[in-house]
Amino acid sequence: MKHPFIHSRLLLLYYVLFWGCVGVLNYLILTVSQDFSSTRAIADSLSTFVLYPLLGSSVWFIIKYSSIGTGNRAKLLLYHLLIATVYNLIWITLSLVIQKNIDVGMDFGSMLMSKVLIGYILYGAHVLFFYTLIYYSRIRENEKKETELRMLVRDAELNALKSQINPHFLFNSLNSISSLTMIQPEKAQEMVVKLSQFMRYSLQHRQEDKTKLKDEINNSKLYLDIEKVRFGDKLNVNINTSSECDDKQIPDMILQPLLENAIKYGVYETTEPVTINIDAKCVDNFLVVEVRNDYDAKLISNKGEGIGLKNIRQRLELIYNNPYLMQIEDNKTSFLVRLNIPQN
Repeated sequence: MKHPFIHSRLLLLYYVLFWGCVGVLNYLILTVSQDFSSTRAIADSLSTFVLYPLLGSSVWFIIKYSSIGTGNRAKLLLYHLLIATVYNLIWITLSLVIQKNIDVGMDFGSMLMSKVLIGYILYGAHVLFFYTLIYYSRIRENEKKETELRMLVRDAELNALKSQINPHFLFNSLNSISSLTMIQPEKAQEMVVKLSQFMRYSLQHRQEDKTKLKDEINNSKLYLDIEKVRFGDKLNVNINTSSECDDKQIPDMILQPLLENAIKYGVYETTEPVTINIDAKCVDNFLVVEVRNDYDAKLISNKGEGIGLKNIRQRLELIYNNPYLMQIEDNKTSFLVRLNIPQN
């Protein structure tokens, strides 16, 4: 770990300003209330509040690389007492040189005891200061590690949620391909090609949290092309997006479960043509995406919130730390899912 003054120039500036202000205040007190001459007051301020802070900045190394732990307080106290004595000897010797050169007539002997006391006080102040910095630094490091750990857990949860999508979808697609193989082999072949393109895209983006809306729409079209092979004219799709929203960020593969849900409860359950509408617009700092599909409530006994919708709700909460970004509207003839994706 580097010295905090090397690590933070702002901290060094505050340190210099603090001791500078104390030195100026000391000069004013000595000249005004104690009738010191300007020369003597300058000598005292320089030797105390310039020289000692220079020496005191090295106290950090004494604390950081001391082999005595904070648990043994008696040894630690004795250790710092000895170090403080050494610092005092060095500081008082240098102070004598400085003050003798600035104020030749100063009686240094009469000030010796007060200098010793001040030296111990200043050493204690520096020890307290650097212990506080080290303690604060450790707290920051622990917070950083906790944040990194939370991010790792979050990423693991997101990957787990994303991994639920492909096997579920793949299972349905393979069943459809198996059914088409005997009766419509050309459609089965087309579906295999579309499926490979979709899976290639999902593998390329597997480790990404977010993608551009236009890329997510293109991926959704691949999925819908696959389902179009299955359902033919029963499935119709309208996509309405604004060009200003093309580069907005959206969680990767977040629309596919919505479309799968719409097909499962809308298209699959009826013999009539069903239209799925995908609308995207930018509202303030949000990308609002809506997926709406018609359905026949009489054919669906218990709609509920399936694994796909729960998956989306959990992913949005993990990514944006907000459980209210998805709204559902069930009008008994149509089903709407609205995603409000923050863009900050």
